[in-house]
Amino acid sequence: MAVHSPLQIPAEDLSAVLRAHGEVLPSPDTPEFSAAFDRFGDARIVLLGEGTHGTHEFYAARAQITRRLIERHGFNIVAVEGDWPDVARIDDYVRHGAPRPMNGEPFTRFPTWMWRNQEVLAFADWLRSHNRALPENNRAAMRGLDVYSLRESIHAVIAYLEEHAPEEASEARRRYGCLTPWQDEPQHYGRAVRYEGLAKCEDAMVAQLRHLLARRMELIADHGTGEGRRDGEAYFDAEQNARIVRAAELYYRAMYRGAAESWNLRDRHMFDTLQSLMAHHGQARAVVWAHNSHVGNASATSMGWQGEFNIGELVRNTYGDQAVLIGFGTDRGTVAAASDWGAEMQVMQVRPARDDSWEGAFRGAGLARSLTDWRFTRTGGGKGTELSSALSQTLLERAIGVIYRPQSELASHYFEAVLADQFDAYVWFEQSRAVTPLGRERPHGAPETWPFGL
Repeated sequence: MAVHSPLQIPAEDLSAVLRAHGEVLPSPDTPEFSAAFDRFGDARIVLLGEGTHGTHEFYAARAQITRRLIERHGFNIVAVEGDWPDVARIDDYVRHGAPRPMNGEPFTRFPTWMWRNQEVLAFADWLRSHNRALPENNRAAMRGLDVYSLRESIHAVIAYLEEHAPEEASEARRRYGCLTPWQDEPQHYGRAVRYEGLAKCEDAMVAQLRHLLARRMELIADHGTGEGRRDGEAYFDAEQNARIVRAAELYYRAMYRGAAESWNLRDRHMFDTLQSLMAHHGQARAVVWAHNSHVGNASATSMGWQGEFNIGELVRNTYGDQAVLIGFGTDRGTVAAASDWGAEMQVMQVRPARDDSWEGAFRGAGLARSLTDWRFTRTGGGKGTELSSALSQTLLERAIGVIYRPQSELASHYFEAVLADQFDAYVWFEQSRAVTPLGRERPHGAPETWPFGL
C-alpha cells in the first residue's frame, strides 16, 4: 500500500516549482508539439492518458505524440481503450486490409463520441497514409483493449470458424448459446446469476476458448505453408475475440460482487490483451491511449489504496523503466460528455479545478500548455530533486469519464493521488474544448463503459 503524505508545501510554492520545471508547449494541432516527446522514444511502451473522454486537446496531443513515435522511433502498435471488434474496423482501414465480418456498424453503442470523432478520424487517415508504402508486416496497427463487445466477439469467433473450420462452427454456436440471450444487455446476465439462480456460462466459454487455442498448434505446424500464413492473422483475431467472451462472462458476474473486483478484471483483461499484442507483433513497441485512471499507476492513488489496480500499474511492474506513463490534465473549457448513462452527448462547461487539486496547482503555475517531466528523477538520474519532492505529496486529481456531473463534482470526479509515483510526466492544458463527434449520436444497447465511465 502506498504511503500518502499530507500537503508538504503551500499551494503557491508548489505552483512556483511547477512553473520552474514546466516546459512550454506549442498547440497540439501543430506537428511541432510532438518534438518535446522524443525523449520517450527509447521506451517499449508509452502510455498516454487523458483527464476526460471528450477533450480535443487530449486526442490531438496523443495523435501528434504517437505520429512522432511511429515515424522517428519505430513504434508499431496503437492500443486504445476501445472494443476489439470496433477498433478492428479502424485497423483494417489503416493497414489496408479487407474489412473483418461484423454484425452491424462499429461505435454505435454509448458513448459513440469516444472514438467516433473527427480527431480519431484524422489520425486514422494519417496512419493509413503512413502505412501505404510499407510492407504488410511492417505496418503500424491500431487495436482495441476493452472487454465490452460480447455480441460482436461471439459473432467474430463463429464467422472465423465458418470460414476456416466449418465443422466446428455449430458447436461454438451451442456453447455461446448460453450467453446469446444476454448479449444485448449483458449486465442482466450477471444479475440473473447472482440473484435469480441462473446457472453461469463459465464452463462453456472456457471450453470454447480451449478448443480454439488447440488450433494454434496446427498453425505452428503449418507456418511455412500458404494456409498457415493466410490463417495466422485471422486466427489471432478470433482468439482475441474468444478471450473477450470469456473475460466478459467473468466481468458481468463480478460487477455484482463489488466494484473493485470488476474493475480489476477489466484492467487485467486490457493488460493481457496488450501482452498478446506485444507477443504477436514482431519487435513490438506500443503506444496506449486510455484514461488517466487506467494509465497512471493505481498504487499511487486512492483507487489502489482501496484494492484496485490498472494497466499502468501492471505495465510498470512488468516493464519497469521500459515503460513511460504520461498523464494529461486541464483546468476549464468544454467537454463532450453525458449527464447520465445512455443519455445524449452534450457539450458541457468544465468547472475550474479545485484549488486543493493537482489541476489547481498547475493552473497556479500560469502556463497555458506545458510538459513536466520527472522520469529521470524517478529512475535515479539525479535531476529535479525539488520537483520530485513537490510531487511526492497527496492532492486531489480530477477524472471526468463519459459522464460529467458538475453539480456533484467533488464526490463524482475527484480522487487522491501522489503524482510523482502515478506518472513519469504530465501534459497540461489550462483551457480546452470538446471533441467533435462524427454525425449525430445514436446511443443504444449496453453502455461501453458501464458502470464506471472511465
